[in-house]
Formats: sequence, C-alpha cells, structure tokens
Amino acid sequence: MNIAALYHRSDSEFAYLYSPDKFHIRLRTAKDDIREVSLVNGDPYRLWGEWHIDLFNEKLPMKIIASTDANDYWMVEMSAKHKRLHYSFLIVGNDGKEMFFCEKGVYPVRKPYISNHNYYFRFPYLHEIDMIKTPDWVRNTVWYQIFPERYRNGDVSNDPVGTLVWNSKEPKLNDFFGGDLQGIIDKLGHIKSLGFNGIYLCPIFKSPSNHKYDTTDYFEIDPAFGTKETLKKLVNECHKHGIKVMLDAVFNHIGDSSEQWRDIVKNGTASKYASWFHIKEFPVSYAETDIVGVADLTYDSFAFTHHMPKLNTANPEVQEYLLSVARFWIEECEIDAWRLDVANEVDHHFWKRFRKEITDLKNEIFILGEIWQSPQSWLRGDEIHAVMNYSLTEAILEYFIRGNISASEMITTMNRQFMLYAQQTNEVMLNLLDSHDTPRLMTVANGNGELVKSVLAFMFLQTGSPCIYYGTEIGMFGGEEPGCRGCMEWDENKWDKDMYSFIASLVAFRRKYSDIISFSNTKWETDDERNIIKLEKEHNGSILVGIFNNGTADLKIAFETPLLSSETRIEKNNTVIGAGGFYIGINNF
Repeated sequence: MNIAALYHRSDSEFAYLYSPDKFHIRLRTAKDDIREVSLVNGDPYRLWGEWHIDLFNEKLPMKIIASTDANDYWMVEMSAKHKRLHYSFLIVGNDGKEMFFCEKGVYPVRKPYISNHNYYFRFPYLHEIDMIKTPDWVRNTVWYQIFPERYRNGDVSNDPVGTLVWNSKEPKLNDFFGGDLQGIIDKLGHIKSLGFNGIYLCPIFKSPSNHKYDTTDYFEIDPAFGTKETLKKLVNECHKHGIKVMLDAVFNHIGDSSEQWRDIVKNGTASKYASWFHIKEFPVSYAETDIVGVADLTYDSFAFTHHMPKLNTANPEVQEYLLSVARFWIEECEIDAWRLDVANEVDHHFWKRFRKEITDLKNEIFILGEIWQSPQSWLRGDEIHAVMNYSLTEAILEYFIRGNISASEMITTMNRQFMLYAQQTNEVMLNLLDSHDTPRLMTVANGNGELVKSVLAFMFLQTGSPCIYYGTEIGMFGGEEPGCRGCMEWDENKWDKDMYSFIASLVAFRRKYSDIISFSNTKWETDDERNIIKLEKEHNGSILVGIFNNGTADLKIAFETPLLSSETRIEKNNTVIGAGGFYIGINNF
C-alpha cells in the first residue's frame, strides 16, 4: 500500500456540506492501489463512554468517483443530521494490508488508535452558514455570450462618429460598427429560438473604446449602446422569456478618461483620488518601450496598458464606490449575475465584502470570476461562486483540436480540476470553448464543422453551466483578438444552417438532461490506441452514455436510438459512429 499517497483534509474540498442535510467526504489514494475504503464515523457525544466500539462498527463504504494518472478519489455522501462528526478511514490495499487513516496519521487496524477519539478527523459542529452556497438556477442555465458592439445595430441614432457599415471589413482594435442594446432586444427571438436561458454581456458602461473594458463612468450606459431605460427594457424582455442576464464588472482597473484619473493627472498628490490607485511616483506618466504592448509606467495598470490604471481596492473609498456600482444595477435593472473581470488581481478582502453586500441584496445573484489559473482560494464560499472554466477549455482543445494529448491525459487533467472544488461549485462553473478573448472555435478547428459539433457535444456533457459565444451557432470564424470580435452575420443565406440546427438541439438536450449531467459522477473508458472515449452518467434510474470516435476507423455499437449524434449511420441493427463522430443516448433501468 502506498501510504504516502493517502490524503485528506477536513473543512475543505475533501470534507464539506453539500446541502443542509448532506455531507460529502473524499479521500485521495494512489491509482489502482486500494481495494476498499470504509468511513468510520459517529457523533462523539452520542457514543460517550464505550463510544469507540459503536463508532468502529458504524462504517460507510466509499466509492471511486474520479481518477487521474496518479490517483483515485473516493467519496461517500452521508446524512448531516447529527451535526457533530468524528471520522476516519479503514483502508484495504490490493496487497491485502489493512490500515487506519486518521488525523494523526496511518496506523495498523488495532487499539489504541481506533479507540482514541483524539485520533479522528472531526467537525465539531456542521454550521449551515459555513456551507458553500451556489444559486440553484445556474446549473440549469445555458449561456449565450454577446460582445455588444458587434451583435446588431438596432439604433443608428446613437452610432459613434466614424461608425462603419455593418460587417463591411475585418474588425480592427479601434473600429466601431454600431452594435447596441436595442440590437440585442431586436434579436431576442433568435436567442430564444435556440433555447438559451442566460445572456452574458461584455461591458456596457460608458467608455471610449469598442470593448468598454476601460470604463469612464460605471453609473451610465455607454451612449453608443443606449440608456438605463434600454437596459431595463432588455432585462425585462429577457425575464419575460425566462432568460437571465449577466453584466460584466471591470473593478480591477478604470479608464484613463474617467473623472478620477483625470483629477490625478491634473492635481497630482493634491487630488482627492490620489490614494485610489497604485501610484509609484507623481506626476503620473508613461513611456513606450522597445517591447510591443509594454509601457514604462509610474503606476500599476491592467497588464502594461497605460490607459487602464489599476484601482486600489484596499482603499475604503474605492470599496464603497465599487460596491455602490454593484448594488445600483441590481436595484435599478434587476440583473441576475455579475461577471468579474480580472478577478484574480483584486484582493480577497474586497471580494469578501462584495459577496456579502450583493447576496444580502439579492440572495440568488450569481458571481462569476475571470480567473485563468487554479481559483481554489476564491472558491471557498465567501467570495465568488464560480469561474470561467478555462482549465477545462484547454484540456478539451488540447485533445480534440490540437491533438497534443491523449484521451486519458485529457481526462486526468479534467478530473484533477474537478477534485479541487466542492461538488456544488463544479455544478455552476461556466464551461466554454471560446470567447471574446480567444480565437473562435471554428477557426481553431480549421473550419471542420463536424469536429466543432463533437467538441461542443463533449463540453455540454460536463458538469457545469455551458456557454456559447455569439456566432458559433451560424459557423462564424475569427482569429486572435480583435478577429474573434467580428460583426454577427445576419444574412441567413450566409449561415451554416446545419450548425444552427445542431446548436438548437444541443441546447435543448442540455436543458432537458441537466439533472443527470449535474448530479452524477462520470464513469470513463478510453482507448488511446483507437482514440475512443466513452462516458456514462447515472442518476435516478437513468444512464446517459456518450461515445466519441476521434480515430480514423468506424466504430460499431449495439443499436440504440440516439438523443444526439454526428457522423453516425445504422447498419444491421448497429449504430456505426464514423471517424470524428459521436453518439449520445440514454438507457433507463
């Protein structure tokens, strides 16, 4: 038995309240090393005196819920009704050895270890208030991300000076095409017809740029996008159709044309905003360097972008200002979620305040962070609910699109990520394959529409809340920024109609089978030589099956009626999955 591989930590993603009456306990072991694990548990006060005898007999079997190339992860879901909990693990290795794993270490299965309650892991009391809480509606939401300036021009009267004819050229960094909120309102029927029930908008507040990540005034809608009334109308119309709305909050930095920064430039150390920023020396200045995109600054900024000075969120005045912004749009327009730009560069103290302020105001608000690295320290239940799941994105693209890793390596990466978080956190992660910050999926796939379908279907089967970037449904192309921010094509003669139908079917499938996908563990099988993946998800008497044939030869499976498939055909009561195709079906038992 590989004792060094045994790992557990109380009050973490290895032991947590999943719901007020359910408690999850996980254990990590070496892969294929352990035959059996039982959780020894009990309430120490209920078992006072000869408590250890009963405690030792109160055993719950644990099951493997995920595996990587190095580890197996075991879990048991148990009742939390007793509120107090002492527990340890009885482990039987494939070598026949039996060990007792507890807070003090690993011991043979005998007294005095099992009879001393001080050896046990413990939760003195399970407080519901400490439970990681996530909004229930998110796990059932399929998001549609919109870059507003490029979606549709619904009101030409608010077009900026120099606005170009819609879709008349490839987008450049500083182009304007006139997209606005009215354009989104006009095309809600398109979004609704595809089945999306969540819209994620890139920033819409006052700003001189087309992307609006250099905010000038957080309390005003950019005039080129509309007014507060336009946003209210958009949110109201969305809510009528059961669609949630998520706005983008850029609180890490502000635009250099903002009142605050202009005052800094004018008054220097005498400015009332002097402590609102991270300024190294006055007067503030910047100079270009020999390195493209990097400036020599006397202040901190987003990256080295001189026109995006970084806010000092440790300053109480800055905190109050930003919190008032967050509260304002919830109260004014009844938005449903905030996406937090560059969330990993803002201090934890501020995000804790942010979480409490806005959840006190609206309990079911969703808080999503943009964090590209492992976000564990932000996902402990007192800051954000979830992140844009770029770790999952990379694993899927590395296998399906780039071919840099095997199927088993992809699953190792995915499972390692899933095991970093509590189950309720995994259920609301925003899963995506492209966005306004990355090349479009069709471009990355070199125009292979069937591959795009397969990759999207695979992503939609993963635990979390899936997101489609606008234009994916019609087969839009676009390279690195700003290429990925092209104008939405509204000439239906130029649409990939097959992709449109597929996306609509995919969204409908995901919403119908949301519970199976969200609440079940995934059983994986891979054949790296033939490049085949099979997954099964079981929940409430149903098994959802997905098979992905990424090899070069056809794959035959027993005849089933698919819920969703690509590159498949029927031959002699068998379903044949062609190279690059997939099959998704369901079995009831």
